[in-house]
Amino acid sequence: MGNLNLKVIYRFLGVTAILNGFFMFIAFPFSFFSDEDAAWGILNAAVITTFIGLLLFFLNKPKNTNIQKKEGYLIVTLGWLILSITGMLPYLLSGAIPHVSDAFFETISGYSTTGSSILTDIEAMPKGILFWRSATHWIGGMGIIVLTIAILPLLGIGGMQLFLAEAPGPSADKLHPRITDTAKRLYLIYVVLTFAQFFLLKVAGMTWFDAINHAMATVSTGGFSTKNNSVAFYNNLPFIQYIIIFFMLVAGTNFVLTYFALKGKIQKVFQSEEFKYYLLGIIGVSSIIVIIIYFFQDPNLQTTIAHPKVYGEAESAIRHALFMVTSVVTTTGFVTADFTMWSFFATGIFFALFFTGGSAGSTSGGVKVVRHIVMLKNSFLEFKKALHPNAIIPVRYDGKSVSQNIVFNILSFFIIYMLIFIVSSVILTFLGLDFYSALGAAASSLGNIGPALGSVSPVNSFAHLSAGAKWFCSFLMLIGRLELFTVLILFTPFFWRKN
Repeated sequence: MGNLNLKVIYRFLGVTAILNGFFMFIAFPFSFFSDEDAAWGILNAAVITTFIGLLLFFLNKPKNTNIQKKEGYLIVTLGWLILSITGMLPYLLSGAIPHVSDAFFETISGYSTTGSSILTDIEAMPKGILFWRSATHWIGGMGIIVLTIAILPLLGIGGMQLFLAEAPGPSADKLHPRITDTAKRLYLIYVVLTFAQFFLLKVAGMTWFDAINHAMATVSTGGFSTKNNSVAFYNNLPFIQYIIIFFMLVAGTNFVLTYFALKGKIQKVFQSEEFKYYLLGIIGVSSIIVIIIYFFQDPNLQTTIAHPKVYGEAESAIRHALFMVTSVVTTTGFVTADFTMWSFFATGIFFALFFTGGSAGSTSGGVKVVRHIVMLKNSFLEFKKALHPNAIIPVRYDGKSVSQNIVFNILSFFIIYMLIFIVSSVILTFLGLDFYSALGAAASSLGNIGPALGSVSPVNSFAHLSAGAKWFCSFLMLIGRLELFTVLILFTPFFWRKN
């Protein structure tokens, strides 16, 4: 570690903890004014977290403020660990979630915007805790790292290396030549979308508390709800569900395209190859699911609010199919129905969607649509090269040729992703899950999706998992959120060698 600028790393982790503490202070009034015992636990957590952050910040004044790639990877990974370790303090100190393994799972699920939960009675939780739970989504959605880039000039630290390590997707699109201005624009869009959805949900019939929580969870593609039945609680208020569908679609779209759309450059949105595949894919798969649940689903299966009766009801079938497909593709994880009750064929389709992901540059997790496009195009070119071995035919994306380095990076990512999924499924069976549930939990945790299969299906929680399985799923959520390489590179011997 001799060639690492440790003071820069510690100072940045201090800023991360301070910002985390700030959001905890915001959560405090929700419990205080509701006269909840949890209020003082949240306040203590905020004070402790802020104090840790201030110590790290003021005790480390680096002479050299340059951040190289090594520091960038370390700051991002350690930043998420600092977030998760301090972020579980409100749960522990308030007594809402007394066990460390449960509290850490819930916290990392929040920051990674996975949305898997160990809570069995969400509505019994204090309001301050529910707000904090949703806030972890909102912080993690765009990444508190990107937020901090916007204030790095105040610290005299350049942030390009961090953006490259944190930016969700295979490439870091820049809206503006200066990376700090890019971060500010991204967060402005993020805030505007959050408040717009909050307002619409309030008008549509949600309470203001539920509206702000669901808005934070949607724009971050997180999926934590304030209701035990998730968005199925609002099955009698279809307009609420359509609002959430729209904002899930937007949140799963590259934020650069959203920026262009807000600037009135709609043609740039529809010129994007990834966006066309993303939108048409959701519409196409939803259409198949509509046919399944409208014509072929057993009408006797769907009888409760968590399993709405959609058989033979056109609008209901369209809404639930579109909602659940969008929720899984964008890795949001909200639930209006249990898709595992829509026949084995429908379950198989949803399991395949676990490996899709939203757009690069969005808050979605998963493999990402652009990677699938490049992999498929490269595969078809291999057939052409088999017939014309001397031909030099590049992969083209958005009308431009893609360099071989990027193609190899994407192929490597997918191979590693699938290997981790396979090995993780086996490990989870060793840790006590049945095979069907292990497949679902591994795919869901790695893809930051939330609902899974078997004993961790959309209407079940992760509470019954062993402590070992919870810690392992927490690790999968972290590496999935940070796109594998950012975390896994830290486990390679050459990362720690001196240059």
